This record gives sequence, C-alpha cells and structure tokens, in this order.
Amino acid sequence: MTNKLQVSKRELRPRSLRTKLRKEGKALGVVYGYKVDSTPIVFDEMDLRKILRDHGDNALIELHYDGNKINTLVHGSETDPFTNFYQHVEFMAVKMDEETEVEADIVLVGDAKGVKEGGYLAQSLYKVTVAATPANIPERIELDVSELGIGDSVTVADLPEEKSYKIVSEPDMHIASVNEPVAEVEEEESEESSTEEEASEGSSEETEESTEDKE
Repeated sequence: MTNKLQVSKRELRPRSLRTKLRKEGKALGVVYGYKVDSTPIVFDEMDLRKILRDHGDNALIELHYDGNKINTLVHGSETDPFTNFYQHVEFMAVKMDEETEVEADIVLVGDAKGVKEGGYLAQSLYKVTVAATPANIPERIELDVSELGIGDSVTVADLPEEKSYKIVSEPDMHIASVNEPVAEVEEEESEESSTEEEASEGSSEETEESTEDKE
C-alpha cells in the first residue's frame, strides 16, 4: 500500500512565516537523498501523524509536490515536548531496488510459561537493525515467548527469519528473559544472610569458649 503525503515547497524566510504555518497545523520539513536536491517543504501535520500511527515509523511515504512523486522514509524528526506536534521532519528519498538499514520494533507475543509459574518477563532490547528494500521494511518483528520458562532467555538469533529482509544486529544481543519471582529471590537472600549470621555467632561463641578455657 502506498502512503501518499501532499507537500508544498516553502520559503526559508521570514521566521514569522514558520510560526504562522505551525499555528495553522502545518509541519515543516526537508526532503533530500536519491536524485533529489535538498528541498524545504511544508505539509499537514495530521496527515503524517495518521500515516505513522497506522503504518509505523518505517512507513514508505510517497511525497507529492509540483507534479513529482518521491518515495521517502522518515529519517529524523523534532516534536514539541509538550504537545508532541511534529515541528520538523526529514524525509530521505530512496531507490526502490536498493537496500537500506533501519531500526524495527521488537514486539514480544504470547504468554511465557515462566510467567504463569510466578516469574516475570523482562525485556531489555526493543529495536533491531534490519536491511531491506524500502517496500519490504517491516513495521515490527514479533517474537513468540510462549515457551520461555523461568531462567530462559532469547537473543537476536531467536528472531524469526524472513526472505524480505535480513537482520543486521549482532545475533548474541539479549532481548528478554523470564526471571525468578522477586519474593523468592529476596527470601533466598534473607536465608543466606541468616545462615551467615548464625555461622558468625557460632564462631564468636567458640572463640569466647576457647578464651575462657585458656584462663
């Protein structure tokens, strides 16, 4: 499916014009890359927001302006820290038959066996780098963790393989694991501490008895 975004060229000056455009719900941007000179553009912020919401950050976006159609990917963006409004977006023009490297979200699916047994699932890696042609970039990569028991873990090597893209990240990078229940860990540490204290007290008593015998 082609995600079309209507854009217009814009003037870089004056600064007041940028403020006016943003108040009208417009986002500013620039497009550059394959067969495209760096060009400042303006577009409806809500149109881009809808595309990225429905198809993810790696969505292939076809920019339309002045009779041109340019296939692009979002290469970077700046948002308002309070409203999350896209203030400026960089679009990179891409060659459709050439691979590019991007980050794809890792989404864990399924209910891990270990969680049902009382453990908890901890995820440490949320994105993985993949190489693919623009039309085949995955929105996300799902990893089934249903069979994970307590103490089990998964790495990048466990991600499902697809012919449409290849995973570039190191295969031994840790993604997630099912850990023991916190209560049990604390209880074990408490028992170990008690044992050490008892051993220490016993050693002290033996030392005192030995001193008394010498006296």
